[in-house]
Amino acid sequence: MGETAIGFQDILDAAQRLRGVAHRTPVVTSASLDELAGNRLYLKCENFQRVGAFKFRGAYNAIAKLTPEERKRGVVAFSSGNHAQGVALAARLLEVPATIVMPRDASPIKLAATRGYGADVIEYDPATQVREDIANRIQAEHDAVLIPPFDHPDVIAGQGTAALELLEDIPDLDAIVTPAGGGGLLSGSAIAARALSPAIEMIGVEPAAGDDWAKSWERGERVTIPPPQTIAEGLKLTRPGEITWPIVRRLVSRFVTVTDEEIADAVGVLVERVKIVVEAAGAVPVAASIRRKVGLRGKKIGLLISGGNIDARALGILDELRRGAIAKA
Repeated sequence: MGETAIGFQDILDAAQRLRGVAHRTPVVTSASLDELAGNRLYLKCENFQRVGAFKFRGAYNAIAKLTPEERKRGVVAFSSGNHAQGVALAARLLEVPATIVMPRDASPIKLAATRGYGADVIEYDPATQVREDIANRIQAEHDAVLIPPFDHPDVIAGQGTAALELLEDIPDLDAIVTPAGGGGLLSGSAIAARALSPAIEMIGVEPAAGDDWAKSWERGERVTIPPPQTIAEGLKLTRPGEITWPIVRRLVSRFVTVTDEEIADAVGVLVERVKIVVEAAGAVPVAASIRRKVGLRGKKIGLLISGGNIDARALGILDELRRGAIAKA
């Protein structure tokens, strides 16, 4: 399904729907980061996107494509945070009822923001309940439309507009480095990038503790891992998506992994050197770059910074982890 579910034209169409609704986020550079990485880095800052993350793009594109009758029935989604906020805001803008299934231990700022956008939030215990089961029950009871966080053609098309914009601004990139969670951003970006620049390298990055993509890449098939324990909340997936996997398998060049200590250090470096706040999942491309795991020395590399939804407490925890790692080194 993934091979034929979406094409470049779908991303171009999504860009038209998002025009004037989603922010065209800036591309930021830093001489300090370039020196650390040994590359010329171009950061596509989706931490400045509406709801603070790229997820708004896919959510809005998917809901905007619903028929008037589907909109009346409402939408349901499940998410630990950024997709929840994206669906909630998109639904409010399009005047569509929204119910979001979120874990009780989700970030307080993400829970509050999702409710603030007007969505009905259903909390669950991730230790004893399965979010997909709850969402499917709500969908059946209300005949609502399910908007999954990544495994949906319209969501993927919306996410791909971030890479589309990046390459419109910096057309001669040698590679794009993207966080690898469920694969929506990675697969959509790969479709856009390969269409505009066939020789470009697409590189996925994930936490070493949650390396389902890297393992699947090595095996040539989707591999399921135990629930990962990592500070990169948005990348705590156990298996690549059913739709995203074949797209990524065909278009992505390779995967690299980074440790939690390396992620925490990247968050700190971004605050200190670039003066931007990025959540752990959004910092993984920077972590891979400044630790020189991307390679391609001296080349022009685009980094998709996926989000910036992190509170002061979480920043403090990451800083403690970072300082502990530096002290051990």
